[in-house]
Amino acid sequence: QVQLVESGGGLVQPGGSLRLSCIVSGFTLNDGNIGWFRQAPGKEREGVSYISMPFGGTQYLNSVKGRFTISIDVAKNTVFLQMNRLKPEDTAVYYCAAGLIATLNPQSYTYWGQGTQVTVST
Repeated sequence: QVQLVESGGGLVQPGGSLRLSCIVSGFTLNDGNIGWFRQAPGKEREGVSYISMPFGGTQYLNSVKGRFTISIDVAKNTVFLQMNRLKPEDTAVYYCAAGLIATLNPQSYTYWGQGTQVTVST
């Protein structure tokens, strides 16, 4: 049974940082892709970043390039999303997901976590 559990969300001021974690079980990280997605109220879910194993290739949504960094600790079955210089428009529920296709398209991912809320506000 595949499970993904996110943590690390919270309330942060504009310009601040957060690090999200996604612990994965039942899915071989070295054989697939882990993506981070977000969904703001009234908006569609969008791909933020993914990491493709085993070679570690990454891709980012244009609006987060240079601010967000995805990384993986295979030994701990954990994928991270370091988010710096956060903006109010980054406010959303953030999800991690596992799949076999390296893409930012959420429809291509099979397994999903429950999400963690990120709020960027003064």
